Amino acid sequence: MKLKSSIELFCEREKNTPNAPFLRQPFGDRWEVYTWGETGQMVRKLAAALQTMGLKENAHIGLVSKNCREWIIADLAISMAGFISVPFFATLTGDQINEVLKLGDVDFLIVGKVEKPIWADMKDGIPKDMPTVSLFTYNNHATIEGAMDWQELMDKNEPMQEVKLPGLKDLWTIIFTSGTTGTPKGVMLTHSSQAELLESTKEANNFKFDMNGDNRFMSFLPLNHIAERIVVEGACLSYGGVLSFAESLDTFAKNLSDTQPTLFFAVPRIWKKFQLGILKKMPQNRLNILLKIPVINNIIKKKLQTALGLRESRMNISGAAAIAQELKNWFMAIGIPVSEGYGMTENAAACTFLDAFDDKPGSVGKAQPGVELKIVDDSGEVCMRASYVMEGYYKSPDKTAEVIQGGWLHTGDQGRIDENGYLFLTGRVKDTFKTAKGKYIIPSPIEFKFTANDDIEQLCLVGLGMPQPLLIIVPSEIGMAKSQDELKASLEASLAEANGKLASYKKVSTIIVAKGAFSVENGMLTPTLKVKRPQVNNRYLNLLEGWHDKPEKIIFE
Repeated sequence: MKLKSSIELFCEREKNTPNAPFLRQPFGDRWEVYTWGETGQMVRKLAAALQTMGLKENAHIGLVSKNCREWIIADLAISMAGFISVPFFATLTGDQINEVLKLGDVDFLIVGKVEKPIWADMKDGIPKDMPTVSLFTYNNHATIEGAMDWQELMDKNEPMQEVKLPGLKDLWTIIFTSGTTGTPKGVMLTHSSQAELLESTKEANNFKFDMNGDNRFMSFLPLNHIAERIVVEGACLSYGGVLSFAESLDTFAKNLSDTQPTLFFAVPRIWKKFQLGILKKMPQNRLNILLKIPVINNIIKKKLQTALGLRESRMNISGAAAIAQELKNWFMAIGIPVSEGYGMTENAAACTFLDAFDDKPGSVGKAQPGVELKIVDDSGEVCMRASYVMEGYYKSPDKTAEVIQGGWLHTGDQGRIDENGYLFLTGRVKDTFKTAKGKYIIPSPIEFKFTANDDIEQLCLVGLGMPQPLLIIVPSEIGMAKSQDELKASLEASLAEANGKLASYKKVSTIIVAKGAFSVENGMLTPTLKVKRPQVNNRYLNLLEGWHDKPEKIIFE
């Protein structure tokens, strides 16, 4: 078995299938397509340009952009030029990007598709002496003033002819975790991390890739997040296929429908939004009736699959956070089986996998090939080890030593492994909080008791130091369409049902209906749409006691 780095995989496809389509970028109803050969010429020109910049050996090249074809080109060019890519979320504030640029010792910055309001703030955090290249400027996105123009660089440079392939043990990338708490940590992954992971999964082929390259990918989750980079970019390089992008949030549904991916990877909030979008047009009661009629059943399923753009998907995956079993069941009922992957940046997003047809509700599956699992006795923490675990955190040996002990990666998640090897997650070690009664609360199992209510889109259990936990919720569009009395009745029913199954110290005293949604912009969500519990708790800290003491069970903020 010969392991191949991402740049070696790319060079092979560029050579063997130069005329096959590779990158598809939408502009309204028009799609521009770059073949593998055309992309190769651009990658080689940008790599040659980077090598003329006088950068030191193994220089760190920052990359900040929303997903687009130029992101892929820049990422490949960085590796081809022999440098290390340090990608960032395209939603960072000025202070945030300033922090990670310094933490990552970034020598050079590539800026691409960034929204105008975000760039207005972000640019103030970029040091004035930081050499910067601006990628293609998209309509309604920021123009990067004062930066070198990549088209001019390409026009001035001939394509690199001889590519020096990186060593597998060489550093491939530094990825800063979005994190729910604390200072961002730079996860160091080598070229072998990606190579060994992709190779180890080929035999089982759980994701149902076509080995002859008949694969269609839709990239919309941030590419600087390891899961998207491996499952979408890495898989496309490894197995071959076409990689498409979304033009904007408004055109996402149309772009997805035009793409009809053979693999679709999304986080739970996206799956929930898909469900709520359908239920807004077709109430659950009506859908239930139609699905019980034999002939109509298949027609309805096909229409829904086509409407979502998933008619031809061979594999649908949820990851990055836990997905409710009720939501998976709902999609299964309309003929869209959703499998689940569990991983983190530190293990290249690969730990366990649960096939949609594997009947293990609540589990995140069995260890992927090459993965070993164990549970720490005293804390219940999940530990894993595999050949593709990170080298460590960049310039943070102490933090590295905290999470990698004796070759085992301590995930920070709590869980159990059943007699058949299925992993069940029960919470986060750092999410656990103590009430005023001295009892420890693990939020996730309690939150999951409310996820079946379609009136709720977002939720977060809080209550550090309070007599009982409280639940902050954000209504869905369905919930917001109801009168306040109707929504209150719905939430009261869910509260009574949940509390009826909980020990007394775990019972939720009050549900708070938040005024606004949790978002990346207000600091309540990570860029991968996970709730930042500490931030939500701090936002409402001074109000919790008063809410808890009120006789009402449902309180509107």
